[in-house]
Amino acid sequence: MFILRRLREAGYTVSFELYNAANYGAPQIRERVVVIAYLGKDKIPYLTPTRADKGAFGLPKWKTLSDALANLPENVVHHHVTFPEERLRYYRLLTEGQYWKHLPEEMRLEAMGKSFYLGGGKTGFYRRLSFSKPSPTLVTHPAMPATDLAHPIEERPLSVEEYKCIQDFPQSWEIRGSLIDQYKQIGNAVPIALGAAIAKTILAHMNGEKQKDYVGFPYSRYKITDDVAWEKATRKQLKTNDLRQLTLFAM
Repeated sequence: MFILRRLREAGYTVSFELYNAANYGAPQIRERVVVIAYLGKDKIPYLTPTRADKGAFGLPKWKTLSDALANLPENVVHHHVTFPEERLRYYRLLTEGQYWKHLPEEMRLEAMGKSFYLGGGKTGFYRRLSFSKPSPTLVTHPAMPATDLAHPIEERPLSVEEYKCIQDFPQSWEIRGSLIDQYKQIGNAVPIALGAAIAKTILAHMNGEKQKDYVGFPYSRYKITDDVAWEKATRKQLKTNDLRQLTLFAM
C-alpha cells in the first residue's frame, strides 16, 4: 500500500497482476507479479494472454516440454549436474510425469526421510517432468531434493541447454561462469515470451491500440491477485486489524 500511495502521489497509475508465463507462450508454469506504472491517468491494461490451459477461451493450448525441447540441435552436448546414486535408485523406479508418491509404498518413507512428514503434496520430491505438460518453474539448481527437475526418461536433471529451451533462449547465447552459475542465471531470468508480452502491452498502450480483453481469464492459480481486488481486500484487512487493535486497547 505504501508503494502504491507513493507512486500515485508522483502522478502514476498502477496496474499489477500475478501472471503465469504459460499463458503467454512460455513452455513453463512460472507465476510472477508484474507491476506497470504509467505517468498519467490512463492505466495500462493487463497483459493479453495468447494461450490457455486446455485451450480455454478459444486460445491455443499451453506449450509443453516436448515443444520446448524440439528446438534442441540434434548434436547438442548436454551440460548438467548429477543426482547421487542413493537418489538415482529411486528415480529408476519412476517413469515420465511421476514423483515420490509413485514409488512402491514400502519405499516412500525410506526415500523421503523426515520430509515424509511435512505437509502439502511435496510434488517436487523425486519429480520426473512430463513431455506432454509445460515444465514447472525453473529453479536455480535442478537437483535440490524439494524442487527436483529430472528429465522425463533419462537418469539426470535437466541440462543447461534444456533450461535455455524452456526459457526460449537461443542455444547460441553463451552463458558464462560455473555450471551452477549458469543454472542460476537462466533460472532467475524472465521467460522471453512473458517479457515480450509485457513489451507489447506497453507499446500498444503508447500507440493508443486497444487489445483484446478476455473477461474472467485466470491469469494464475490464485485469486485476489490483480491491483483492484488486492487493494480492496488489503484495505478491508487493514481496517479490520485497526478495529481489533482499538478494541484491545479499550479493554
